[in-house]
Amino acid sequence: MQPASSETQRQEAPSQGMTKPARTSKLRVFDLFCGAGGSSRGAVMAGATPVAALDMWELATKTYKLNFPDAVTYGMKANRLSPNCLLNDVGRIELLLASPECTNHSIARGNKPPCDLSRNTAFEVVRFAKVLRPRWIVVENVLQMKNWQRFKEWLSRLESIGYKTEVGILDAQYHGTPQSRRRLFVVADLDAKPSLPVPGRKTRKTVASILCRGEPKGEPWAFSLVKTPRRAAATVQRARKAVKALGEDAAFIMVYYGTDAAGGFQTLDRPLRTITTLDRFAYVRRNGCGHEMRMLQPSELAAAMGFPRDHRWTESTRRDRIKLIGNAVCPCVMRDVVKALVREET
Repeated sequence: MQPASSETQRQEAPSQGMTKPARTSKLRVFDLFCGAGGSSRGAVMAGATPVAALDMWELATKTYKLNFPDAVTYGMKANRLSPNCLLNDVGRIELLLASPECTNHSIARGNKPPCDLSRNTAFEVVRFAKVLRPRWIVVENVLQMKNWQRFKEWLSRLESIGYKTEVGILDAQYHGTPQSRRRLFVVADLDAKPSLPVPGRKTRKTVASILCRGEPKGEPWAFSLVKTPRRAAATVQRARKAVKALGEDAAFIMVYYGTDAAGGFQTLDRPLRTITTLDRFAYVRRNGCGHEMRMLQPSELAAAMGFPRDHRWTESTRRDRIKLIGNAVCPCVMRDVVKALVREET
């Protein structure tokens, strides 16, 4: 998506008439490929201050700006922004957060061949780090990024400019998030060997804890019967399978769209399974006529990602809202990553 013309003009002459954010003693953050601001929200939870962010999706930058109005927001491709211009606009950066494009590392692309131009956006992290020289860097991505043929080369590029690195996998459900979401994290430190946070206990927050989050008072979300002539046979069969396994009276979450290798359903007494950019989870319960269902709403999915209630979302279609949420970084995980990085300093 092309950025808005006003944003483009602003980036081509970033120092003309731009008000720089006030200096602060807090950790100053640049969020590269910022999306809806999940990483920055987690950094704020850890005591940091976002001062700049970039994303080429206009809806993402609008959402980010709603939540972090004092940060300079760039609506463009990363390779179009000069690190020196960024440095001139906002001053020093202590922490660089980045979630490079992940679809072409992931099975989410389906049968399409991977796009190297997309995967190579990870090298933008190195380009910015060379000029900004932040003390710390955090890169988040899908697990499959580690299988990328250029992953070792990319990591060695970071190390060649002075960074010590650590690579690991974190699961959101061990960081207070009601979702089982495993992601790759790469942390880097200019001065010392970095470390990732030690996973805590599995969260007690379950699917049940996020149900009805954001439901208007007096206007409950509508359900429809599971078994109708217009419902796909595979969906009805999946619901029957869940009822047979859990019992007639049990409510459950069902995978409504797409294939699933884990049975196609889950109980309400555990964290939600990994949220994607697709509208794929349905809440099913018994009624007087059998079983009824509704899709999980964006506000429920945002809660399952760990976004606080006061995180704001730009007006958009349901599909785009779910894409924003599914592409995001779980704030509570990023909070713990940032705290682990700066623990010795503080």
